[in-house]
Amino acid sequence: MVPDVSTGSSTLGLINYLFGKGRRDEHTDPHIVAAWDKAGAPDPGRDPEAIYAQLARRLDHHVDLRTRELGGTKPPQHVWHCPVRTAPGDRYLTDTEWAEVARRIVHATGIAPEDDEKACRWIAVRHADDHIHILATTVRADGRRPRTNRDGWRAQQECRKIEDEFGLRRLKSGDLTAPRTPTGAERAKAERQGREVTAREWLREQAYAVAAAVRSIDEYFAVLRSLGIQVKPRVGPETGEVTGYSLAAPGDTTSGEPVWYGGSKLAPDLSYNRLCERLSTQDVADRPQQMADPAETWRRAHTAIRYAQAVLASNDDAAAQGHMDAFGDTLHNLALAAHGAHRGELQAAAKMFDRARRSAIRADHQAATALREAAKELAYATHDPGGFAIALLLAALHLARAAAKWHEQRGHEQQAAAAELALRHLQAGYQQAAQPVLAELTRRAPRTTTIHRFEQDLRAALPDHADRVLTDPAWRALTTTLARAETAGHSPRRLLAEAAARRELETAEHPAEVLNWRITVQPNRRAQAARRQKTRTTTPTPQPTPTTVSERPTKRGRHR
Repeated sequence: MVPDVSTGSSTLGLINYLFGKGRRDEHTDPHIVAAWDKAGAPDPGRDPEAIYAQLARRLDHHVDLRTRELGGTKPPQHVWHCPVRTAPGDRYLTDTEWAEVARRIVHATGIAPEDDEKACRWIAVRHADDHIHILATTVRADGRRPRTNRDGWRAQQECRKIEDEFGLRRLKSGDLTAPRTPTGAERAKAERQGREVTAREWLREQAYAVAAAVRSIDEYFAVLRSLGIQVKPRVGPETGEVTGYSLAAPGDTTSGEPVWYGGSKLAPDLSYNRLCERLSTQDVADRPQQMADPAETWRRAHTAIRYAQAVLASNDDAAAQGHMDAFGDTLHNLALAAHGAHRGELQAAAKMFDRARRSAIRADHQAATALREAAKELAYATHDPGGFAIALLLAALHLARAAAKWHEQRGHEQQAAAAELALRHLQAGYQQAAQPVLAELTRRAPRTTTIHRFEQDLRAALPDHADRVLTDPAWRALTTTLARAETAGHSPRRLLAEAAARRELETAEHPAEVLNWRITVQPNRRAQAARRQKTRTTTPTPQPTPTTVSERPTKRGRHR
């Protein structure tokens, strides 16, 4: 059961909509199922002589009374609106049941507490099988405004109780960190224009992807403009500094004017202040320099993700939340750097995890600097070193599973569900990316004598896991990786022991597969040593730093 609280200023306008045919003639048999005073509330849906204006006047009685007494105008946003909808697949409730739902909602939210004779006036209208609309004017009979703080959250909590009592499907409770859902008008507009998503949703996806890749707030705005998105910064009148911003999608207009969405209206963590916490306000930063070893970008990200898993297992919730947010950026950039059929699954995982990256816990972004920097390097990676990318994808899969567990332990139901959905997409993406590589490694397996020698190394290094590894279909692929590592100067026995020591293997469904990717991301120590030695032998003798004309000494003796 889903409540959706909002406010407005036109009582008559909302009543006309509730008792009308709907935007697409979807309203059937509109009628009142409950009200503050069922006998005194005209029902245009049941009484042919009742008119909408009559009902509006009755609802607005307290508002008008207060206005007349104070000699002013109506208070702003005095119309309270809360549609309540059952979940798809739930049974249809009767009018009597919907009446009870409405009374419990207005009581729980503070609109009309039970036995309060001076409470706000309200009605509940049903014009479809699966939902009702609760309308109230938020001025009490004594002239005061009701206490409706956190009314959306309180409505959700009451709906969870109603679901249990009515035998309905229990939905996930929120914590007021979810982004705003598109309105019916926005969905209808997207449908008319032949778009699969609304402008609000499209802007949210673009903003998350851009924020994950850029290094400053100025670059964030610049990249958005390059995508054809209009950006309107909000400047403080006294300080002259940017305090917020709004975005408009290309071609999204009303009466010829762009439709603007504030950053915080797209998602809480896309507000200007939240972005400034993660992005510096300096000029656009240069791209990371190309590393000598292209795989180093992926290896750094792999190390940072492994560290994030350890943070989630700790008791530092602020640091864990910071890593959760940085992991969201990592998924966006991992999808950007991916090449192949699995890219679509990674994009879907990043989109799903955008909900899991937010909670009511304030994030310590400084604690996740390493992961965030590694994620931004991925955005500019020009080389996809097969095995390294798949090893990183496997590590991301484990972190998504840890994130779901972390949220579940803290009662973050919506975030835990979103992390689980992201995990499913990552699993599908991993399978699509890993199978061709494993098949090629299996095809290039070494000779039988070499495989037998590696089996002896395996039993010596991992006696408790050897049998499971040997029966894993990926064992022959692992022998190819061991043979390549041995050629590069590594000891297979030592590599196996080190790979197993990184993280437990008991829960691994395919231990040979896991060991293969762990060994893949092991640094090539011989190559690193060779590079260091080459640097020492080829580096010329340091020369004095050249000086500019203004810095040259005025006297030029023999000892220069």
